[in-house]
Amino acid sequence: MSHDDAVPARIVERRVEIPPSLGAIQSPLLQRLYAGRGVTTAEELDYGLRGLPHFSGLRGIDTASELIDVAMQGGHRILVVGDFDADGATSTALVCDLLEAMGAARVSYFLPHRARHGYGLSPAVVEAVGAGEPGDLIVTVDNGIASLAGVAAAQRAGWRVLVCDHHLPGEALPKAEAIVNPNQPGCEFVGKALAGVGVAFYLMAAVRARLARSEPKCALPRLSDYLDLVAVGTVADVVRLDHLNRMLVSQGLRRIRRGLARPGIAALIEVAGRDASRLNAADIGFAVGPRLNAAGRLEDMSIGVACLRARDAASARATASELASINRQRQSVQRRMQGEADAALEALERRPAERAALVVHSDDWHEGIVGLIASRLRERHGRPVVAFAPGANGRLKGSARSIAGLHIRDALAAVDARHPGLIDQFGGHAQAAGLVLSPDVVDAFEQALEATVAQRLTAEMLSPDIVTDGSLAVQELDLETAKLLEASGPWGNGFEEPLFHGLFEIVSQRIVGERHLKLEVRHPQASHTIEAMVFNHADLLETGAVYRLVYRLAVNVFRERMSANLIVSTIRPD
Repeated sequence: MSHDDAVPARIVERRVEIPPSLGAIQSPLLQRLYAGRGVTTAEELDYGLRGLPHFSGLRGIDTASELIDVAMQGGHRILVVGDFDADGATSTALVCDLLEAMGAARVSYFLPHRARHGYGLSPAVVEAVGAGEPGDLIVTVDNGIASLAGVAAAQRAGWRVLVCDHHLPGEALPKAEAIVNPNQPGCEFVGKALAGVGVAFYLMAAVRARLARSEPKCALPRLSDYLDLVAVGTVADVVRLDHLNRMLVSQGLRRIRRGLARPGIAALIEVAGRDASRLNAADIGFAVGPRLNAAGRLEDMSIGVACLRARDAASARATASELASINRQRQSVQRRMQGEADAALEALERRPAERAALVVHSDDWHEGIVGLIASRLRERHGRPVVAFAPGANGRLKGSARSIAGLHIRDALAAVDARHPGLIDQFGGHAQAAGLVLSPDVVDAFEQALEATVAQRLTAEMLSPDIVTDGSLAVQELDLETAKLLEASGPWGNGFEEPLFHGLFEIVSQRIVGERHLKLEVRHPQASHTIEAMVFNHADLLETGAVYRLVYRLAVNVFRERMSANLIVSTIRPD
């Protein structure tokens, strides 16, 4: 819901021209939706595995697969160094499981602790894992492209290093023995939006192909059996769902729905109260992913990897239940921090709407939660946000989240260039970044960031339109249409879930779960009502009045009965 400070955004319909090539799609609604998301050919809706681009397009893939092959054949240690989020956990589980299935005898993993080791292959991680023997190999997954000091420290300690990552590189690359990253300079691979687990999947595909050539009679695992991990990591990392990522996610979801998910993923779905046979990408994003991520935020992501690698249902349920408990704790900590952040912004002399960027911090915030706080404040105020918490060595660790059109990592780079030494470390993407700085420069950083962001902001960024797919006719507001939309994904970042708008009369309403509004609404041309849910909105509307609702049409299942309902994101008086 919109914050009082924000200028009400316009609700506009997506302009769509349906190309003749989509005429074979029988549903005019789906033609409209796909065309509105840039689909021009039916091939872009083919999610079969035969269409996957070949791994040979990845720069450095031959050297990387050879490194792993040599380490395996020589009986050397292969240490997988992951990241403490869901993408890092799924990447770690996938590489460890596949290497073992392909015959590697000495595979282990290490997941950095957010507070003790920091992000990625840091010198602190190298100190923790100890020295390597000649031939031993570290494989980073979902990290490493920014680990210049860590890679050098690992090599001094006797390790060879293979960096497998998807993050944007800085000006310099680590001097690893091999780098596989579709975003590194000189890499022409089409899959620039792959998550860390997607790049890891491709690395394992290259290793498998190499082994198949050298040992044609060797029984090797099927890579498709691991696509449930790829789907979870890809969706949870909120990377852009381009055609390649939609293929990977679609195939992973198919495995899960057919009851072929690994025990850990099945248990996470179960503790989240979701139906595996109907799981969609949104279920991963809002239910499965957060339970995995909670471990890395508050505890140790090794719990998440243990869940994903569980071999039986009993041990999977035990670790999934532990993750669910940690997630409830995370929610509690987040509510407290959110309240304190809101109060801090209300106490400022200049309102958030008068600022180009927002910076919040507190001495007792948890560094694993600040990214969630920054995201929520960004959504509420429509401004780039950086939230800080105390980190290691007396420094502050910050999480930055940006608005559409403003590249936050580039903004931090500009601050760093104009004020050398102000920021100790930074890195990230267009919409999210991390940074470290000293507590005594927070005010100076805030001024520098606001000045930098102010030069880049436009009116369109500050009040973006709410772009919808138009209105649904009264006969389309039914379960059949809701099922059609659900089956036509996967929807997600860059391939947005269909969003509609229309006028509805409020027939009845009540608050549920203290913070959510449940409605019965009626389309002006309908005789029947349809249920609607407005999350995190505890203000009652005027019964009998007509409002313009922006909504998704979803399938609701209650006591084994299916119905269509509206998930409302914006309410406007007519």
